[in-house]
Amino acid sequence: MSFNPFNTAPAATDRAAFDEGLRAHMLRVYNYMGIGVGLTGLVAWLVATTPALTQLFFTAQHQPTMLGMIAIFAPLGFIFFFSFAAMRSSLSLLQGLFWLFCATMGLSMASLFIIFTNESIARTFFVVAAMFGATSLYGYTTRSDLTKMGSFMVMGLIGILLAGVVNLFLHSSGLQFAVSVLGVVIFTGLTAWDTQRIKEAYAQGYGVETNHKLALFGALSLYLNFINLFQLMLSFMGTRRD
Repeated sequence: MSFNPFNTAPAATDRAAFDEGLRAHMLRVYNYMGIGVGLTGLVAWLVATTPALTQLFFTAQHQPTMLGMIAIFAPLGFIFFFSFAAMRSSLSLLQGLFWLFCATMGLSMASLFIIFTNESIARTFFVVAAMFGATSLYGYTTRSDLTKMGSFMVMGLIGILLAGVVNLFLHSSGLQFAVSVLGVVIFTGLTAWDTQRIKEAYAQGYGVETNHKLALFGALSLYLNFINLFQLMLSFMGTRRD
């Protein structure tokens, strides 16, 4: 089914205005997301390369300390807040929480810089960035409705989360490999779907502040897709330190 953000065929001037506004909206989304990813990477690198900070969050065996465990699970609290209370909050509060969330994610991902070499992390990042960019561009430009695919991907996401929980007890390398492969497919599909959803949400014609909040929420969705895709790909492409 073709996707048209307008309920009726718009006039040429209306279409031009919409396209200009949409481009500005998507640029805001990608700016939020890109800066958020950069902040996460910077915090992770600083924690992993600063001995005083590393000792706060990790033991000598690279296991998380109590503070490290808090850092690992803290992002879940932010996700719940954004899911249930965000629209009632001010834009400035949401912006501050978004940056704090990205920094907290950096704390939880610092172990990657301890376990994997910098070269393999950089290599994986550029590969994922290319994958993400191509998939998001498809979601932005396609005229096909990706709703059904998105729903299927969400169900798949629930499935791999449950499989991951089960594998905490089974410790099966085969199951872990399958979860990682499916995870790459699912988060790639979610990137296209989320991009189209962001575009569709803008087309509803909300006010300036609401659109700014929607840009922030859209950036959060794409950010999570990118981070999860990066971690999954790193499990395939990453080179462990000796």
